[in-house]
Amino acid sequence: MSNICVLGSGGWGTAIAMLLLKNNHNVTLWSFTQEECDEISKNRENTRCLPGVKIPSEITLTADINSCKSQDVIVIATPSHGVRSTAKRISHIVPEGQIILNISKGIEEVTYLTMSQVLREELPHCRIAVMSGPSHAEEVSRNIPTTNVVASDSSEITDFIQDTFMTPDFRIYTSDDIIGVELGGSVKNVIALCCGILDGLGCGDNTKAALMTRGLVEMTRLGTAMGAKPETFSGLSGVGDLIVTCTSMHSRNRRAGILIGQGKSVDEAQKEVNMVVEGVRSCRAAKELADKVNVEMPIVSEAYDVLFNGKSPKDAISNLMKRSKKHETEHCFLNTIN
Repeated sequence: MSNICVLGSGGWGTAIAMLLLKNNHNVTLWSFTQEECDEISKNRENTRCLPGVKIPSEITLTADINSCKSQDVIVIATPSHGVRSTAKRISHIVPEGQIILNISKGIEEVTYLTMSQVLREELPHCRIAVMSGPSHAEEVSRNIPTTNVVASDSSEITDFIQDTFMTPDFRIYTSDDIIGVELGGSVKNVIALCCGILDGLGCGDNTKAALMTRGLVEMTRLGTAMGAKPETFSGLSGVGDLIVTCTSMHSRNRRAGILIGQGKSVDEAQKEVNMVVEGVRSCRAAKELADKVNVEMPIVSEAYDVLFNGKSPKDAISNLMKRSKKHETEHCFLNTIN
């Protein structure tokens, strides 16, 4: 039995807290505001993110950041843009060697850092791991079989996380490719947003399959340019997470994309989804990061223009279809533009 604090009481943080409780751990679930904590405590339910899923009374709900003291594992489950500020708040609390598991997906804007890189800057005295994969909170919280991958530069840590989190319904694989696991989980949100736009426009299955396939190529290009292993993107955090996020209505990125494809603005779509749409922020960061490392990502580039420069989605599709002729696999997994 371990003491574990989950920082972030959104859908994913809540689902992970419930999963850990099933493994007989002592679990604390931290909310960013007292108001949010009180609302969840009142009904023992996250009515906004996980309606209908009751949170067991054994999970301690709190808005006190000091609750992460004396924990075996601290799980970061905030939206990606809140990871740095949350890490700053606990930097003076957590001890040397504290295990931090990040389950947030995104790339930090301006710095272009992955979440593990952000955590290493703010918590240099801690041991960092990341977990990702095809895992909708709505399904994990209802014990639907799910698999994820945990990555760290220490096999001791990945083995510990695997043993601590794994249940009969939640299978975990291990990896040493932190960057690959993180980038897959970040860029797939952009591709899922684009798939939603296709659905909103009324495009067919052929179009969506093409977008997902070529999106995987772009994801792999960027990853390998940053030192990731190409094979990671054929795994759970790459193609696995890509499939589930691009095809499911649980995906807030896909739902926001559908609204954009139907003619709503980016702001209108995000307000209607009423949850953080990570793909919007990740698109800007991925586009600027790709430019920085000189990697061609035409889908991400067109999505950037749609989201931030007012380009018509139909014009973006036309631009992609009219690109110069290519060999399908030539240079796909090299750090070059093709």
